[in-house]
Amino acid sequence: MVFDSIWISGTTRSGKTNRLVTQFSTWVQKGGELAGLYGKPYRPNSRSSRTPNRSMPTILVLAANDDNRRDLTDRLAGAIQGRYPVVAKTPLGFFQDEVMLFWPLLVRRLHLAAPFPLRLRPETEQELATRLWRPELDMGSLQMRGVSEYRAIRRTLDLLQLAAASGTPTEDIPSILEQGSLVQEDSNNGNYSSKLYTQMGELLLNWRSWCLERGLLSYGIICELYWRELLADLTYQQHLQQRYQAVLADDVDEYPAIARYLLDLLLDLGAVGAFTYNIDGAVRLGLNADPKYLQGLKARCRGVESLTQPRNSCLADALGEQVVELVSEPSFFTTLPTSVQSLQTTSRAQLLRQTGEVIIQAVRDGEVQPQDIAVIAPGLDAIARYSLTEILTNKGIPVESLNDQRPLIGSPTIRALLTMLALVYPGLGRFVDRDAVAEMLVVLSTKLEGRDGRGGESVPTLEQEKEVESGFKTDIDPVRAGLLTDYCYFPSPEQPELLPVTAFPRWDRLGHRATIAYQRILEWVEEQRKQQEGRMIPNPMALLDRAIQYFLWNGTNLPYEQLAALRELMETAQHFWEVDARLRQYERSLAEPGKDTDSPPHTTIAQFIILLRKGTITANPFPVRHLEPTRRAVTLANIFQYRASRRFHKWQFWLDAGSPLWLSGGAATLFGATLFLKNWSGDPWTAEESQNADEERLQRILRDLLGRVSDRVYLCYSELAVDGQDQVGPLLPFVNAAVPVR
Repeated sequence: MVFDSIWISGTTRSGKTNRLVTQFSTWVQKGGELAGLYGKPYRPNSRSSRTPNRSMPTILVLAANDDNRRDLTDRLAGAIQGRYPVVAKTPLGFFQDEVMLFWPLLVRRLHLAAPFPLRLRPETEQELATRLWRPELDMGSLQMRGVSEYRAIRRTLDLLQLAAASGTPTEDIPSILEQGSLVQEDSNNGNYSSKLYTQMGELLLNWRSWCLERGLLSYGIICELYWRELLADLTYQQHLQQRYQAVLADDVDEYPAIARYLLDLLLDLGAVGAFTYNIDGAVRLGLNADPKYLQGLKARCRGVESLTQPRNSCLADALGEQVVELVSEPSFFTTLPTSVQSLQTTSRAQLLRQTGEVIIQAVRDGEVQPQDIAVIAPGLDAIARYSLTEILTNKGIPVESLNDQRPLIGSPTIRALLTMLALVYPGLGRFVDRDAVAEMLVVLSTKLEGRDGRGGESVPTLEQEKEVESGFKTDIDPVRAGLLTDYCYFPSPEQPELLPVTAFPRWDRLGHRATIAYQRILEWVEEQRKQQEGRMIPNPMALLDRAIQYFLWNGTNLPYEQLAALRELMETAQHFWEVDARLRQYERSLAEPGKDTDSPPHTTIAQFIILLRKGTITANPFPVRHLEPTRRAVTLANIFQYRASRRFHKWQFWLDAGSPLWLSGGAATLFGATLFLKNWSGDPWTAEESQNADEERLQRILRDLLGRVSDRVYLCYSELAVDGQDQVGPLLPFVNAAVPVR
């Protein structure tokens, strides 16, 4: 029996992934035909069939993101009972692993002399590019009207990733941007756009060469190396054919164009494939996905299935097309059922309070459980996150902020650890002030109530009573911390110091607990400083680890949010110093023999502190998911985060239903993304095309969200936005047609 590749398309939650798993399970179980693809005998009743054959080519499984990859891997393992080896990756993860694995081949093709490659995280990529391009930036080469330097650099780097993911040579970026006419020409200089695009292209070519010389790889460089070098190499193609004879790709509408290069090649080499496509998906369109180009895989499949009926009841069945017509044609009159209700207020503050009250009342009445509720917004700002979290948690309803990426420097714990670094290492005094030291004293003396046996004062202060109620207590409260920094902190640009508590004439006013806690911090800092002077601390990461274990962990289970921030800090620091070590190694290789090119440690620490103080959002730590898969918490997310997570809820609250952001891509659309789609005509991108693309995106969003809710949707609308402007977004007809909450 010869297997045919299969194409499975359908709407949201129509059973595409289940069909994918079932199809693969059928291949495995039907008499061993799949094993026959490998030229290996298959005996289903033999004991050896229960364990993977290590010499057998593995099955490549691709998923849109890491969470989906884990879920799909678990389901496949259950379906095939581990009888075949499976390699599960995201497309970008697969490209990265292949470039790393076949680096010697790339070194030979490109005549590189670089060591084993080191992948750059986005925040480090931004920092290094800024340093490399500093002369051009100071000359104004990347100036764009209304765009900060940070955003201009990010845009330029994103262009490299967009081009690489679409299979476009970096050298063609300037001409593509000029064809698309994304930046208007300056009235005083008709060549403004052309010069800007040319400069962008030159900077990117310089950046790529600089990274390859040092063995540093960004996502953009990885993608370009993969499609441009590896896929074109006959040796690599032979290895690919030997390793993979079957491929499963879930949600190919989220894949970049070069993923089809890979899948086409696998099919050409004789592999069998199964692919799923969500017609209401394309969540990553505008980032690096090219769904229409990936849809071309349908022509390579003999088996084509279309799943239109959702397996689970959802509002998309009865309301999907009706809502789309209502939003697309405001004059369209309809009456919506009670499953769609509206919350309408004048101000946004009132809206947040009323939304929280409706959720609290519904949970109290037993209508719905917290884990069955999702609050979704087109742009979930910090005010909304904080307000809803405070309103709900104060009533005992936990909230899970989905993929809440905030700058590390926003965490008091992280700021305290950075201040501690500046007290131990010399030359960092300018990064410390009295307020930072006071905050450090409070944070490093805070612990979970009852985690150790140290004594305390018999009569706690009001602040300490509140801390005990929340599960934490601090030995040094903010008032005492302020007194200590006023009298016991000695500022210095080179070596700031903490003085003995007796430097405060009335140190008896501090109390026993605060005095002991301060003495503990002082002695620890002094000990670490002595060890640093004696070169007994290998690197700053070791010092951070010591501080975390001594002051913060101390044998207890930290709250998940604090633990995630600490993991994020340590991973960011480790990566930062790995890159720094690589750059130092490269500089030493170019230096004259006997010449010391190493800079003092505090220079790198200063760069790290500056990086975090800029508000840089670092990559998520691993693992990125909560350890409790079934948290009884209300989900809080923006549209992109919610759709990408593939979640499903009984109730959804669409926050800011009157916002115009429902129509725009916002942060989910990169600068120039439309020009790197395979179906781009090559003509300048017009306002009409942009409007049509926005409307198509909105229709997909509405169908997708309604396909992920079963019972009720609340449209949360305020007449005024945060800035006081009237809200007249595209969902306003939908809001007016909904049943008001009584």
